[in-house]
Amino acid sequence: MAIRVCVVGALGRMGERVRAALGETDGMEMASALEAPGHPGLGSDAGAGVAVADDPKAALGAADVAILFATPAPTLEVLRVAAECGVRCVVGTTGWSAAQRKEVEELSIQIPIVLAPNFSVAVNVLGDLVRRAAGLLGEDFDAELVEIHHAQKRDAPSGTALWLADAVARGRGQSSEGRLTLERAGDTGAREPGTIAVQTLRGGDNPGEHTVLFVGQGERLELIHRSATRDHFARGAVRAAAWVADKTPGLYGMAEVLGLED
Repeated sequence: MAIRVCVVGALGRMGERVRAALGETDGMEMASALEAPGHPGLGSDAGAGVAVADDPKAALGAADVAILFATPAPTLEVLRVAAECGVRCVVGTTGWSAAQRKEVEELSIQIPIVLAPNFSVAVNVLGDLVRRAAGLLGEDFDAELVEIHHAQKRDAPSGTALWLADAVARGRGQSSEGRLTLERAGDTGAREPGTIAVQTLRGGDNPGEHTVLFVGQGERLELIHRSATRDHFARGAVRAAAWVADKTPGLYGMAEVLGLED
């Protein structure tokens, strides 16, 4: 029997690609399509004869798993209803506050949630490579990250960039807390040893690029991922939905979905 999926934000940029990915994946079907109240597309056909609706309880109640990419506040609204309905969730939202992140963790006690800043399989392999490289190179190599996204992206640095910075710290056997440099301006003095710097660029319609640089004396290692479309994010989210469909409550990441060592 096919896994029934609710696409949240079905008419958005990511929702469109998730709908397309579901249509291309055996054993998965779109059961419902959810949009915000007042959206001009309400009632339209999202595909497969599914009409776009604005009732979270009804939309989630028709599904086994929900896939959602949104900003934190509306994401939490959907997750609360999903917890009531017992619906598993795949969440690509970034930009969480500490309090919002804590609520996600609390909701995962009731339902399984796959939470990831990036669902691209290649990006998650990049994170694993970054962690390994950081451990092998050590602090003799300075870690610098550069990310660029489209002009409409609201959070900065990207969730993926912060996750990659954390991968550097974990590779070194450290926490990233207190080690991040997110901007440089004026007389900053010499670079503090052991810090991890993230620089943010915004412009155009770029789906996302991340470069991790390990800069040593006389040599440099660069690990890069470039996105040309959003399709691979959607395919990864659908893969996560298939994986979480039979899981018990808990907070999971793409490392578990892909079987990568954490």
